[in-house]
Amino acid sequence: MPLTPASESLTQAIRENIEAIHAAISKEARAVRRAPTDIRLIAVSKAQPADRIAAALAAGQRVFGENRVQEAEARWAGLREDYPDLELHLIGPLQSNKVREAVALFDVIESLDRPKLAEALAKEMEKTGRSLPCYVQVNTGEEEQKAGILPEAADAFIAQAKGLGLDIIGLMCIPPVEEEPGLHFGLLREIARRNGLTRLSMGMSADYQAAIAFGATDIRVGTAIFGLRGDWKEIIAKESGTDSA
Repeated sequence: MPLTPASESLTQAIRENIEAIHAAISKEARAVRRAPTDIRLIAVSKAQPADRIAAALAAGQRVFGENRVQEAEARWAGLREDYPDLELHLIGPLQSNKVREAVALFDVIESLDRPKLAEALAKEMEKTGRSLPCYVQVNTGEEEQKAGILPEAADAFIAQAKGLGLDIIGLMCIPPVEEEPGLHFGLLREIARRNGLTRLSMGMSADYQAAIAFGATDIRVGTAIFGLRGDWKEIIAKESGTDSA
């Protein structure tokens, strides 16, 4: 499905947002003696209107995170030819019955969180010959409503997933909203360290700068790039000459 073209003003606004985030990444990375180039920005495009996605692509963003396989298929399946350097990360829960579609569409799976899913992914990747890098999602806050392996079970699960032949390259977490995120970032870093994993997907719009200090290699940013729904009405109104303010 072709994307709705973005207006010049929308494209410029999103470009400036992306540039501001890269500037913040550089500042925080240098503050802890890290190379800014070691940190990857994942634009969380779930539920975003097509024109905002088009604006991000026009601004040069190529790594995107999606929560749902079906929504991602509808949005991205026809864009590979136009954007051959596109990299899609699945960052939302993956149902076992969607594994085939996920392996065909995505480049990275960040939400591996249970043995049944690990087995299904290993079987599909062996069948198709597509070996996707995977992150194990850890439920660092041990929240019942969230997906993710519990911290105390993480070591055994990582070993099990590796034993199935999966390319486990890192860990992912989503800290509880009401808690200090640094506690969870530190826990994830320690689990990764003792399992010999080098990549940490952690940090979102509100806390990615803190995550960088704890070693994040991938930050997942949505609102700080795209804004909330409706935020661009003023921009579009001004461009079209309908602004009444």
